[in-house]
Amino acid sequence: MTTLNINGKPHQVDLPADTPLLWALRDYLGLTGTKFGCGMALCGACTVHLDGEPTRACVTPISAATDKKIVTIEAIDQDATGKKVQEAWLALGVPQCGYCQPGQVMAATALLKQKPQPTDADIDAAMSGNICRCGTYPRIRAAIKQVAGLTEVKS
Repeated sequence: MTTLNINGKPHQVDLPADTPLLWALRDYLGLTGTKFGCGMALCGACTVHLDGEPTRACVTPISAATDKKIVTIEAIDQDATGKKVQEAWLALGVPQCGYCQPGQVMAATALLKQKPQPTDADIDAAMSGNICRCGTYPRIRAAIKQVAGLTEVKS
């Protein structure tokens, strides 16, 4: 039995140590906000935070998440920066199909917590590998800049 600290609460999982964190979250615990995309850490749909670092849950075994704080999209609004990111996402109409958006929001939140006023290069580096098939990259960048106070807020 493994105990995982997910969204501030301990969760017991009776799974092999090499089980991907994504499957523990989605299939075992019913936290389906974190999405399965490619299964190879290439698309970013499965991004969660492990001790504040954006991490691909599809290739991270639960053994690597033990004794770490795991935050998923279900609880990102409990973080002040995460809440602002979600609000900017909605205000700017970032999502289209929405499938990649949990991973995008998690990556953007981690970026803004590490660099509250990121440059375009910082945004590119932090968001690279988060694929959006709908191509909402300009709105993603605008939302990140809005949260950082680098652009005029439009209402």
